[in-house]
Amino acid sequence: MTESQPPAEQLAPARLAVQFEDLEKQTHAAHFGMWIFLASEVLLFAGLFALYAAYRAAFGPEFSAGVAHNNVAIGTANTAILLTSSLLVALSVYAVRLDRPEKAGRLLLGAIALGVAFLVLKGVEYAQHFQQGIFPGAAYRFEELPQNGAKLFFTLYFLTTGLHAIHVTAGLVILAWITWGCFRRRYGAGNDTHVDLGGLYWHLIDVIWIFLWPMLYLMH
Repeated sequence: MTESQPPAEQLAPARLAVQFEDLEKQTHAAHFGMWIFLASEVLLFAGLFALYAAYRAAFGPEFSAGVAHNNVAIGTANTAILLTSSLLVALSVYAVRLDRPEKAGRLLLGAIALGVAFLVLKGVEYAQHFQQGIFPGAAYRFEELPQNGAKLFFTLYFLTTGLHAIHVTAGLVILAWITWGCFRRRYGAGNDTHVDLGGLYWHLIDVIWIFLWPMLYLMH
């Protein structure tokens, strides 16, 4: 049984802010601002990736040993989880453009559940490291890999994955807000900007993880 398309008059119209002449300019400005913000996020993580590359060139064997010690099963599962969540978010944007905000809300709930699952698995992996004495910086006391290069690897591991986890948490808050709006029928065809921009942020989170996954789990 397919979901029927609700009448357009039941959907909340897009609101025009006072500083814009029309909705087209407002939408363009919103997307432009989001892309500028995403570019700044890319620059932030690009700096961390460059730092990782420099230290890996200097401490290749120790970094390889650190990568081999990480839980590749959890890292790979989390990759599949985020890619699936990104698909659900993309489908939710499509559903809103078809004037089906309630369907979009259900898809977003699925994406939120997957995002929470990602954080739970990351917490499990952190707990495994802590039990072994793998901590960032001066607190590091992992006897199996006592070298300074290994200490640097795991410090970068916690820095990059921790920063990414903060972004995931922020993304979940954004998705939850958009989901609430979908069930309140605040979005629909011609009024999908918030859903679209929230989706872009979530996709960025996934793209960053696609780079972190091989760096921290596969490149022995």
